[in-house]
Amino acid sequence: MSDQATVGEIQVDKENLFREETFSDLKVASIRRLTPVREDGSEDPDRQTIFIGETTLMSQRGPLPVQAPIEASTLAEAFEMFPEAVNAAVEQLIEQAKEMQRQEASRIVVPGQPPAGGSRIIG
Repeated sequence: MSDQATVGEIQVDKENLFREETFSDLKVASIRRLTPVREDGSEDPDRQTIFIGETTLMSQRGPLPVQAPIEASTLAEAFEMFPEAVNAAVEQLIEQAKEMQRQEASRIVVPGQPPAGGSRIIG
């Protein structure tokens, strides 16, 4: 059997529900506001609203979607903090890519084994 839950085993965490709204300048910035709600849909003031900034950057390999949490209390504050949050997320992505390159470069290559992520062609 599979380790994945079957549909009958999936349970919704009714104590962790959010209403999602998206705000955009229709150019580069989108912010998702996740407002905590109770099971009946009413706002839950005991939990904090979450803001997530989203944009798409062009890279040499094509469009790169970027998401960044924004520590803000209001939507206006979230848009003000958007550039800084996205820049931090991009720096983190660059560091992760560099680390992956370092790990790949330090791999031990065994003769006769196909390269990582590739397939061996026999012919």
